[in-house]
Amino acid sequence: MNEIQQLLGYPLITTASGMVITSGQVVLTVLVIVLGLGATWYLQRWLGRQLLKAKVDPNVAQTIQRLVFYSVLVVLFISVLGMLRIPVTALAFISGAVAIGVGFGAQNIINNLISGWILMSERPVRIGDFVEIDDHRGTVESIGNRSTRIRRIDGVHLLVPNSQMLERVVVNWTLIDRDFRTTVRVGVAYGSPVRRVEELLYQAAGAQEDVLDTPKPVVVFEDFGDNALVFDLFFWCHAGGERELRVIRSDIRFRIEQLFAENGITIAFPQRDVHLFAKSPIEFRRVEE
Repeated sequence: MNEIQQLLGYPLITTASGMVITSGQVVLTVLVIVLGLGATWYLQRWLGRQLLKAKVDPNVAQTIQRLVFYSVLVVLFISVLGMLRIPVTALAFISGAVAIGVGFGAQNIINNLISGWILMSERPVRIGDFVEIDDHRGTVESIGNRSTRIRRIDGVHLLVPNSQMLERVVVNWTLIDRDFRTTVRVGVAYGSPVRRVEELLYQAAGAQEDVLDTPKPVVVFEDFGDNALVFDLFFWCHAGGERELRVIRSDIRFRIEQLFAENGITIAFPQRDVHLFAKSPIEFRRVEE
C-alpha cells in the first residue's frame, strides 16, 4: 500500500512557481478525460434520441447536440486544468502561439468547421433539402463538423466540404417550398385537330392530383416539327425532388396516351417520304418462293 502511495505521489513536473504535478494527478486526469469523453458521447446520443422522440426539427436537434457537446468539452477542459493546478491565465500566451500554428497548419479544417456552423445558423441548406451541386443531385442527410453528407438520387452518398457548400453555387430545390414547374412535351400527327389536342392536354393535367391549380397549367403549341405538331404542357406540382417529378410526368403521359387513343389522335413518330426520280421506268419483278 505504501509503495502505491509513493508511486502515485512521485513528482513528475515542478513548475517555476514551485507547483508540483505528481504521477497520481496525471493518472487521475487521464481517467477523467477518458470517462468525460465517453460520458459526453453518450449524452449526445441520448439527447439526440430524446429530441427525435419529441419530433424536434432535425436541424434544430443537430444544433442543440453540437452546443451541448462543445459546452461539455469546455467544462471538461477547465476541470482538467483545475486538477493539474494549472491557472487558466497561464495558458493565454501558450494558447495564442498554438492557435497561430494550428491556424496555418489546419486552415481547411478550421474553414470547414466554421462553415458548418454558418450552415446550421443561417440554414441556406437544411437536413432533408433536395439540392443540386455541380452535376450531383440528392437529399441532405447530415451537416457535420467538416462536411455535409448528401444522398444522391442513385443512392450513392456524397461528402461535400462545408466550405464548398458556401463558396460554390448550390441549387436548393426545397429552400422556400416544394412547388416545382415542369414540362411534358408531345407531338401529334399532321392533320390532327389542334384545339382538341389542347383540350385533352388540359384534361390530362387536371386529372393529376399533384398538379397545382395555382398557377394554372398552360398548353403551348410550340412548333411545326419535322415529323409532328409539337405541344408543351407546362404545369406546377408539389413534389419532394426529381424522383417525384418523374413519377408525376409519367402519370400524365399515361393519361395523355389514353385520352388520345379514345379520341383518335395519333402520337407522331419519326418518318420519311422517299421520292425516286429516274430517267427511265423502274422495272419491278415478282419473285415466287
